[in-house]
Amino acid sequence: MKILVVLPNWLGDAIMATPAIELLAKYYPSAKFTFVGSFVSIEALKYHPLCENAVIDNTKNEGNRFVATYKLAKKLGVFNMAITFRNQIHSSLLLRLTGTVLCIAKSSWHSRLLLSHTPEISSNQHLSIQYAKLAMINTDEWDTEVPNLALYIEKEKFTRPTLGINAGATYGSAKRWYPEKFAQVAQEFSKDYDILIFGGPSEVEMAKEIEDNLVALHVENFTNIAGKTNIQQLCAKIGGCSLFITNDSGPMHVAAAYQVPTVAIFGPTKHKETSQWMNEKSKIVRHEMDCSPCMKRECPLKHHECMTTITAEEVIQAVKELDI
Repeated sequence: MKILVVLPNWLGDAIMATPAIELLAKYYPSAKFTFVGSFVSIEALKYHPLCENAVIDNTKNEGNRFVATYKLAKKLGVFNMAITFRNQIHSSLLLRLTGTVLCIAKSSWHSRLLLSHTPEISSNQHLSIQYAKLAMINTDEWDTEVPNLALYIEKEKFTRPTLGINAGATYGSAKRWYPEKFAQVAQEFSKDYDILIFGGPSEVEMAKEIEDNLVALHVENFTNIAGKTNIQQLCAKIGGCSLFITNDSGPMHVAAAYQVPTVAIFGPTKHKETSQWMNEKSKIVRHEMDCSPCMKRECPLKHHECMTTITAEEVIQAVKELDI
């Protein structure tokens, strides 16, 4: 059973699609997956034991994306089934151009025009549930129980309990709590945990601010690895943490996949749709605002009160309530 899976672009969204992939693997015991996706989504999911091919989708960078999509489809060939977790015309076109008969995508004008199965999936539920229902729509288990997130990268083993701090959020500044507040939380737990500061290449400066604040608070047992890890290393190191404090971000979902106790700070996003899926020890810290969730990359009102009003003391208390 050859199954083509077009993954979401964002790291967190790709990880939230893993329960759907696990359901497909369970329903079709002979399944062999071909994953197509962004660099980050492929790097995270290509280790799945049933993945026989992983292809980075670079069609957006080609001169004519429609022509590039056609070429990619012909290179991939025909599958027994194809599904896209993207709601985007080029992904619908990719599935159609492979020549695959059974093609699944969430309902949209382009998917209805091009593909065989295009269900209406309510967005008023967790994204992992949305993806799972989409994957199972052609089966008798479309409303089955949705399993945990799944990553197949072996987690790192640290010699001491380790607190991971992730102040970044690739989507935009509106999702980011503040470096000095992360440092205050880290100081509170520095006697019990070594501290590991995470961050992507664009978040090195923010991580350095946390580092500077920790130095000012006389904390010494920290390591700043922002901008120094690839996706595999990022997942392995997060998986090895004993505690993780983070914004709503891809690394938050990595922590959930490894069941790392996590406190996540939410601001402008829909926490009911993108919170830590089935992480048994997790807490969300957020303030209900008249303007939230705005889903904007930057605060449109310029006050960012959904984040500025959250205190370090609230996050510290949430950690203590995890009872770890």
